[in-house]
Amino acid sequence: MLENVPHWLGHALHGLRAGADKLCIAQAEIGTGFEAIGLSSPAFGDGARLPPRFTADGEGVSPPLLWGDVPDGTESLALIVQDPDAPSPQPLVHAIVWNIPPDERRLAEGAIRADGDGQRDGRDVGRNSYFGEGWLPPDPPTGHGEHRYAFQLFALAAAPDPGDTPGRGALARAMAGRVLGAGFLVGTYSRGEPGMVGPAGAVRPAY
Repeated sequence: MLENVPHWLGHALHGLRAGADKLCIAQAEIGTGFEAIGLSSPAFGDGARLPPRFTADGEGVSPPLLWGDVPDGTESLALIVQDPDAPSPQPLVHAIVWNIPPDERRLAEGAIRADGDGQRDGRDVGRNSYFGEGWLPPDPPTGHGEHRYAFQLFALAAAPDPGDTPGRGALARAMAGRVLGAGFLVGTYSRGEPGMVGPAGAVRPAY
C-alpha cells in the first residue's frame, strides 16, 4: 500500500516517526530486568537489511527466526514485530504470534500466516495493523528513509489469554507481569535509497 506514496511526500514525512520508545518491549506494563534470550535469523543479520523476499517488493513471506534457551519456568512464548519508524502515532504491527510452545526454538520461513482459530499445539497468529491475521510485509514509503523492523520475543511464566486474534494492546495487557525473558532482533528496509543486505546470524539480546 505505501509503495504508492510519491517520493516527495515520503521525503517530506521523513521526520515523522512513531518512535522506538513506543515498542512493546519498552513499555512499563511489560516490566524490566528480565533475562535476555538470543534471537537471530539465518536470513539477515541484526541491524542489517531484510532481503526483498520478506517485503512487499518480493514474495512477502515472513522470515525464519531462531532463538536460544529460555528462562526456567517459561510456559509459553510470544512474538511481536513492529516498525517504530512508521509515519504514524504508534509503531505499525507487522506480526503477532502467541502461545508458542516453550520448547520451540524456531519459526520457519513463511510460518507467520493466517491460521484462523490457531494450530494444534496451541500457538495462534494475531492481528497486524491492517487488521489481518499473519505477516504484514514491510512496505515503507519511498524516500522516507530507513525503517527498522523490531522482532520482539517474550518468554512468559504463564500462557496469556488475550482473546481471539488479538492485536498489540490485547497481547501486551495479557503479558503484563508474566515476562521472564525477552529477545530483540532488528531488520531494516527502505525504498528510494541504496541498501546492502548484511550478514546473517548476528544476535542481539533484549535491552
